[in-house]
Amino acid sequence: MQIEIIAGSPRNPSLNLSVATYVHRYMQEHTSHKVGLIAMNQTEVPFIQKVWQHAEDAPEALRNVAKRIFSADALILSTPEYNGGYSPAMKNLLDHFPKQKRKAMGVLTSSDGAMGGMRAAQQVLQLIPALFGIASPFMLVVPKAHEKFDEKGALIMPSFEKNVADFVHEFVWLAEQLKK
Repeated sequence: MQIEIIAGSPRNPSLNLSVATYVHRYMQEHTSHKVGLIAMNQTEVPFIQKVWQHAEDAPEALRNVAKRIFSADALILSTPEYNGGYSPAMKNLLDHFPKQKRKAMGVLTSSDGAMGGMRAAQQVLQLIPALFGIASPFMLVVPKAHEKFDEKGALIMPSFEKNVADFVHEFVWLAEQLKK
């Protein structure tokens, strides 16, 4: 199964990308699936002009990203919280694609605050059915992410690994069930 993690922050450095990087490595080490990471701070997407029905419809510079999203069996949407919502960069990217029928979608949010991006997570949960995706009910919400991960995506609070393990286990289970 092919899983893509979309790290939705366009910032550099990105705390959210640090968390997504750790989850990416964790999934590569603890699952048998192919897991990719699309970093929005390394992917410049123009404002939506049209929906890409096929990867070939995407501009040349974005064709590889489009191929990865079209071929993904499941997605993890990783976003920081921007003014109480999810990343506009990720929303812009997702709006270029048609509905993602019956794809498992995981929600990962992070912030340096005490809520961990919970308001963004609630909005992503509303976005997923609009994309025809199926949300994994077990989210990974990371409050005070700067105390748990360093800039390179290393876990600096070992006790948090159980949260990641639980999230990955539940997400992979759902993705595998939908793939059958």
